[in-house]
Amino acid sequence: MKFLFDLFPLLLFFGAFKLYDIYVATAVAIVASFTQVGYYWWRHRRFEVMHLVTLAVVVIFGGLTLALHNDQFIKWKPTILYWIFAALVLGSQWTRGKTAMERLLGHQMALAPAVWRYYNLSWGVFFLIVGALNLYVAFYYAPGEPEAVRQATWVNFKVFGLMGLTLAFALVQAVFLARHIKDPGNKEAS
Repeated sequence: MKFLFDLFPLLLFFGAFKLYDIYVATAVAIVASFTQVGYYWWRHRRFEVMHLVTLAVVVIFGGLTLALHNDQFIKWKPTILYWIFAALVLGSQWTRGKTAMERLLGHQMALAPAVWRYYNLSWGVFFLIVGALNLYVAFYYAPGEPEAVRQATWVNFKVFGLMGLTLAFALVQAVFLARHIKDPGNKEAS
């Protein structure tokens, strides 16, 4: 259920794009992001960092898209968001103490410090790569096609391509982690 809640603004963006255009979809994404953050606060009396970062980026880049009537800004949004996550994750790689991924998931599983570092590094690099892929599809893919086709291609990639890549990468990471999770009942593994 949380997965669908996190995708709520993206799914509404996609639906609005299919029914209307990029500008209506952008406005819908902004409203949906505010709704998501507000509902989460109302339900849990706290904010989720990912929701707040996403809200800030969608308001800034979506707002510029609407104010200047230029879809170039909203096309940058996924890249900026992924690169912010990459900076946070990779930045934690060189700090003492826990990595970002260990802080996020450490209460759910026990891993050796070297495995946490590898896991953290792999997600940081993944975020960098998918951010760059978004730029490629948004601005350089199929340059001879009409703008409406390129825009639709980017929206489909944003919704299905980026989500599919993220799910596939998460599954690969889950298989990797399954070999390294320590059994809390086994003192010798610690």
